[in-house]
Amino acid sequence: MILPLVVVSGLVFAGHEIKNGPPEKSTPKPPSAAEMKADRERWEATPEGIKYKKWEASPEGKKVLAGAAKIRKYTSASSNMEAVVTSLSLPPGSRLGFGVMARINGDDYILSFGLENAHEFQQLHSLKVNDKIIIRSRSVSWAPKYLYPIVSGDYVERDSKVIYKRAPRKDGC
Repeated sequence: MILPLVVVSGLVFAGHEIKNGPPEKSTPKPPSAAEMKADRERWEATPEGIKYKKWEASPEGKKVLAGAAKIRKYTSASSNMEAVVTSLSLPPGSRLGFGVMARINGDDYILSFGLENAHEFQQLHSLKVNDKIIIRSRSVSWAPKYLYPIVSGDYVERDSKVIYKRAPRKDGC
């Protein structure tokens, strides 16, 4: 009776150690610079890549990219930018969620906040055309579909009062 108990407990213990051992799959290493360059070159040869490269070289594309470059130092540092609200709606056909149009340093930008949740943007709905605001953002992006750079709104202040501050992500990233 003791012998089967010893054998069974030995098997359970052995099985337990195997399960707690190192995982069989190792994490994949990130692609090298050469691999990323090759992937980009392959993409640029696709119809979408060719279309993007044409847009990038067009006057509209150059204007959008220049506008994005103009505020990149502010977005990199997430520092304050003065802006004036120019429109309370985004361009027709945009699929960026809630946002407004704003002029920063003489150029127009889409100020996007993302998909609207119940009360998250409630105070932003009080904005009016020609309101002077202070904004902070960590990113500026662009897409051939839009004639303006897209600034992701992280913080908005009007009359020295915070009216929007993006909540930190729950997953910690």
